[in-house]
Parts: sequence; structure tokens; C-alpha cells
Amino acid sequence: MNKVVIIGGGWAGCAASIAAIKLGVSVVLIEKTDMLLGLGNVGGIMRNNGRYTAAEENIFLGRDELFDITDKFTLHKDIEFPGHKHAYLYDVTKIEPAVRKLILSLGVELKLQKRAIDVILEDDYIKGIVLDDGEIIYGDGFIETTGSTGPMGNCLKYGNGCAMCILRCPTFGPRISISQKAGVKDIVGMKKDGSYGAFSGSCKLNKDSLSIEIKNELEEKGVVLLPIPQEDIKREKLSKKVCQQYALDEYAENVILLDTGHAKMMTPFYPLEKLRKIRGLENARYEDPYSGGIGNSVRYLSIAPRDNTMKVKGIKNLFCAGEKSGLFVGHTEAIVTGSLAGYNSVRYVFNRELLKLPTDLAIGDLIYFVNKKMKTEEGLKDRYTFAGSTYFNRMIDKGLYTTNDQQIRDRVEKLGLLNIYNRI
Repeated sequence: MNKVVIIGGGWAGCAASIAAIKLGVSVVLIEKTDMLLGLGNVGGIMRNNGRYTAAEENIFLGRDELFDITDKFTLHKDIEFPGHKHAYLYDVTKIEPAVRKLILSLGVELKLQKRAIDVILEDDYIKGIVLDDGEIIYGDGFIETTGSTGPMGNCLKYGNGCAMCILRCPTFGPRISISQKAGVKDIVGMKKDGSYGAFSGSCKLNKDSLSIEIKNELEEKGVVLLPIPQEDIKREKLSKKVCQQYALDEYAENVILLDTGHAKMMTPFYPLEKLRKIRGLENARYEDPYSGGIGNSVRYLSIAPRDNTMKVKGIKNLFCAGEKSGLFVGHTEAIVTGSLAGYNSVRYVFNRELLKLPTDLAIGDLIYFVNKKMKTEEGLKDRYTFAGSTYFNRMIDKGLYTTNDQQIRDRVEKLGLLNIYNRI
């Protein structure tokens, strides 16, 4: 049986696994840690702003499984917080086991705590992936979804040090770029000042470390805003974070908490002694990253050049998705790029023409737009998401943003793409 091998078990890797195995090939998913979903274990925001449109597009294209799971484990629906409407917040403490159960039930061969360290390459064609224990995983098509965060040395060099984030590089080893091992020169994102990378966009506080009043309000409403003392407001910090859709004054003037199972604090880091000056946070404790008073993980340090089918340039049978494929922000962005990469990897294996989603769809337009922008220095300093900033504005201008399910279905059907992911 033809085999697709996926390196990286975050949202993108899981989406690619589902898309590929549903089309009748054998799938191996390699993940270096002991958990799937990666940053999905500390994220939790879905369907806010244009992500609603993109999620529904992906569902009508034929891949609904992961959105069904996040919807099922949603704690709060249709909440609003500064700059964002109709957001869903899923429970990060329950999501990973449900996704793992689905992956295994579909017959995906899951290799946890197995780190890919090299490739076997022949004439720009990957024959196999070498693991750190010496095992070689051979395949016909390969998808890299290793992300762009870390490893620890990069967080030391471009950030404020290793913050021991959810990816746990010191425990499970550093991320290794498969595209670079195959001889491809990766792209590196930049901050506005021209330095490399960007800080991850939020921290998690233990809800039991909050005052009972704040905890109760958070669990009832899903969102709490706490004013920051005037002397501690630092507007310049807004430009440092990966999630530029949150670069609004409200995020400098307030501590904004969202209920995702943990208390998700919408800032990349915050000094603990200053955090505990705020009413109700006198006993606050970081859940992730553990050194969130000092820093957070650094992202966008390893992006593969690709075309708009998600195929890596220069390698015949390597695809990419998630942050490995561009300066994307968010779970929805990882899932939709992973779904396309998984689908096209199978089309490649069966020698079919690869699908390029049209720019009449928000998903296709985002993939096209980010690819175009990454070819410019200014574009490498921006971040792209359905939820805000540069790309959400483009969605609105192009008339792509809508929360009308029937309108989204009609758009997909008119393009002849309804349930396309379920057929070769």
C-alpha cells in the first residue's frame, strides 16, 4: 500500500493525517513529544472573526473531524473580547486525548517520542526519514509539520531564554527542520525591528491561583478584563508578539483573561511581581510557559519555501503545512493548510494533478497571499491570520468574510469543490 509519512503531530500534522488516510493510503505520524497537538494544548480559540468562515469552508471541502472535536469541547460560544467577535473557547485540558483517539481509530500509525533527525534523499526525492533511535521510516509522500518554534538555542538567542513551554525541547530534544535536511534553505520571519522570530502570543495561569471572584467570573462569562496600573502599561510590547491581531491598546492597558480550561492571559509574558499587583492576581501562578514572567517561546525561525499546493520547492515528494508553511497564526490556519497538504500528498502518490484552492475561498486566498508576501522583507515582518490584522482586513475587503453557513456552502459548491477532500 502507498504510504504517506507526516513529521510533526500538531494541529497541521493531525489534519494532514486524517486527510491522507481517508483517501486509502497508509499513514505514519511521527511526533517527538508524548502528546499530539503541540501549541493546541495551550491555545483554545476557534471561530473568532474570519476563522469562522475558514472553518466552515474546510468542512464543506470535506474535512470536518477536527472542527467537530473543538466544537464538542467548547467551554464558551459566541463570546466577544477586544477586536474579536463570535469566538469559541475549547477546553485545552481535554482536547488532546479526543484527537488522539480519533487518529488511532482511523488506523494512523502513531509514533510518539520519536524524533526525526535526517532524511534519505535521492535525486531530490525523499526515500525515508531517519529517527533518533536509528529507525528509518520509508514512504512515498512526506509532509513536514514540525512548526517554527524553538529549539531551545533559538529561544535563548532571539528571546529571553528557554521558558519551558508546552513543546519541552529540553525534555524531548530540539525541533529539526526536515526541509533543511533535504537541502532546502528555510525562510526566517522577522520582528518589526528586523530581528528574527516572534514571541508566542499568550501565557496560561492556573485558574485556582486566581481570586475566587475572578475565577467565577471567568468561568461564567469566558472573558475577564483587569486594568493594568498606569505605571506598568508598556505599549511597545505589542509589537513583539506573534499574534498581531491582538496589537490593540486594550491589550496593553488590561490583563485580558480567557477561559480555555486554564486562564489564558493574552500577553506573551508578564513579570510575576507586577502581575501580582493587580487585583485578584495576588497569588497568580504560571501554568505555561513556566517562566512566563520572563519570556515565551520564539517562533517563525524555520519556514519552508512552497507553492500554493503546499509542496515544498526543490523536493519532489515533500509537502508542508502549519507554521512550517508560512507566517500563519492559529489552530484554524494549521488545520486548513494541513488538510490541503494531506490531500495533495495522496494526489501526488497517485500521480494526479495537485489541487490549488482558488482565491475565491478564504483558505485559498490566505495560502496565496502569504506565499506572495513572504517574498518581500516587509512581508516577513507581518503575521497572517483569519482572525485579524493584515489578512482579516483583506478578507473583509474581498467580501470573503461571512458567518452565513449557506453562503459559504454555496461558494464552495459553485467552485465544484463540495466534499472534494473525499475523492481523488
